[in-house]
Amino acid sequence: MAERPFPAEIKLHRKSRVLEITFNDRNRFDLPCELLRVYSPSADVKGHGPETAVLQTGKEQVNITLIEPVGNYAVRLSFDDGHATGLYSWRYLYDLGMHRDRYWMKYLDALREAGYQRRSASS
Repeated sequence: MAERPFPAEIKLHRKSRVLEITFNDRNRFDLPCELLRVYSPSADVKGHGPETAVLQTGKEQVNITLIEPVGNYAVRLSFDDGHATGLYSWRYLYDLGMHRDRYWMKYLDALREAGYQRRSASS
């Protein structure tokens, strides 16, 4: 049976607002802070089911301020917009990395459907 993915290294690149995660299977993912914030596994983002999920807007320039380990299975990410309630399991982070483009397009589509004009992350 294959070993479950576990981060071998986690680096926050504050200037580019990217969390770099290298897993024990040698997969390395660059996850933008905006993506991590809008896909927070917290109840105030995900709701208690797909019909109660809350679309996150205005997160183009969000950054991570703190990364706290939670046991040996997750991290709590604190963001500079005050959000700090999501526990990001290794499995969840790995999934975000493996399917990053799909999640990103789903997010952009949801913004468009809501009529939200996304600002450039550099503005």
